[in-house]
Amino acid sequence: MSDIVSLELVFDDESDAAIRREWDALVAADLPSQARHTGESNRPHITLLVRPTLADTEGAPLADALPLRMTLGAPVLFGTGRTRVIARSVVPSAALLDFHARVHDLAGAGDDGDHTRPGAWTPHVTLARRVPLERLGDALRVLADHAPLERTARAVGIRRWETATKTVSEVVSRGTLEGC
Repeated sequence: MSDIVSLELVFDDESDAAIRREWDALVAADLPSQARHTGESNRPHITLLVRPTLADTEGAPLADALPLRMTLGAPVLFGTGRTRVIARSVVPSAALLDFHARVHDLAGAGDDGDHTRPGAWTPHVTLARRVPLERLGDALRVLADHAPLERTARAVGIRRWETATKTVSEVVSRGTLEGC
C-alpha cells in the first residue's frame, strides 16, 4: 500500500510522556529512535486499522470505551533483513481486542493491512525503526535501564492519519489529549 489511511489510538499526556522518555533514551545512546522523526504527526500511538481508503469515520460509537487502560509490556522486534523495528508490546486484553474489533466493524469491509486485521493484529507502540542487527543489544539494554518491563498506559482518543495529504484529524477524544 503506497497511500494509506490509518486509525490510531493515542495516549493521555502521562502515557505519551513516558513513551517519549524511551525515545529520548535511545537518542541519548546514539541509537535509532522515533524521536528522530520530526514530522508534525509523529507521536506515540497504537495502529488499529490500515487500508488504502476509508470513508469518513464516526467516532461517537467508540467514545464510551475511552479512556482505555492497558498494559505496555516488554519490547518486541519486527522485521527481516539487516534491521529491525523495536516496539513496546501491548498486552492484548479482552477490552482492547473488543475495541479493535469494534473499530473494524464500524469501518466496514475494506482492504485492510494484514497486520491490522482482527485475529492477526499485534498491538504495539513503535520505539525505533531501522535498528541495525549489531545495535539491537545496545538498544534493548538502554530500554531496560530506562523503563520498567511493564507499565500501565491510558488511551484517550483515536486519530486518523492520511499519508496522501499528510493530515491528521481527531476521530474521537476523551480525557487529556494535546496535539492529536
